[in-house]
Order: sequence, then structure tokens, then C-alpha cells
Amino acid sequence: MEQAIIDQVRRVERLLTASAVRVGVRDPRHPDARRCLRAYVEELSGRFDGGFDPALSISAADHEMTPPAGLFLVAALHGEPVGCGALKFHPGAPAEIKRMWVDPSVRGLGLGRRLLAELETRAAAHGVRVLRLETNRALAEAIALYRAAGYREVAAFNDEAYAHHWFEKEL
Repeated sequence: MEQAIIDQVRRVERLLTASAVRVGVRDPRHPDARRCLRAYVEELSGRFDGGFDPALSISAADHEMTPPAGLFLVAALHGEPVGCGALKFHPGAPAEIKRMWVDPSVRGLGLGRRLLAELETRAAAHGVRVLRLETNRALAEAIALYRAAGYREVAAFNDEAYAHHWFEKEL
């Protein structure tokens, strides 16, 4: 009985924490965005076989993640950045999701799903009909998230050096 109460308290704490997260568009040059992007690169460098060098990856430059070319979302908890994701728009072609990342300290709160849904909503508001993304086999959690969110695996649509899986979703 006591364990059940402890579990319920933990569940309520997690729900309260999740509800305190705010997601909004930020310039990718903003310090909060930079902090997320640095953490993204550091994590991938540690998880990918052979590390991760953004210079060898398909571009996600500041100007590509800034309106009208794209946008960059930052998730913040109590004013501290804890997640991010970006869109790159391509007129007349599918948009791309780039730089999805959630801080390990808040994983399990549904923030990845929330960021993905927000990116989809904003893409649809820009007239995007199809979203695409690619990911590395080392990111099993991301692969599971994309599949659960309705993304289907497709043939490679780019030559991303770090990708093993390519996905798309019709909005």
C-alpha cells in the first residue's frame, strides 16, 4: 500500500513538472537555443559510433532554422532550456525536422512527443503536407517515438552520413 502511494506521488510530480514546460519559437542564435544545440551535438558525439561532426552532416544552419526558411523551437522548464527541435521549409517539397533533442533530466515526461506535435502543428500552419526526417540507429528512443507518432520508414531521400533510417509523415 505504501509503495502505491509513493508511486502516485511520483506520478503527480511528473505531471506537474511536464505541465510547467513552455515551448516557443526562438532564434537559433539565442543563448537558450545555443545551449540546446551544444547539448545535442555532445550527446550525439557520445552515442554515435565514431562520434558526430555537424560539419559532415546535412546542414541545419541558423538561417535555415529562422523564418521564413524554417523555425527553431526551445522547450524550457522554469526558464531553463530542456529541449529543442527545428523545421526547414522547402517550397513545393516536404519540410524537414532537424535537431530534435530532450535533456536527459526530463526524459519520460512526454516532451519529445510534445515537441514533435508542436513541429507538426507549425508545419501544417505553413502549408506543409509532408514532413521528413532521418535518424541514426543508435537513437532507439527517437525511432520508437517517430513510429508511434505515425511516421513511416521510407527509402533514403538524402545522403545524410549519420542516418540509417529515413521517415516521413503526411499531415
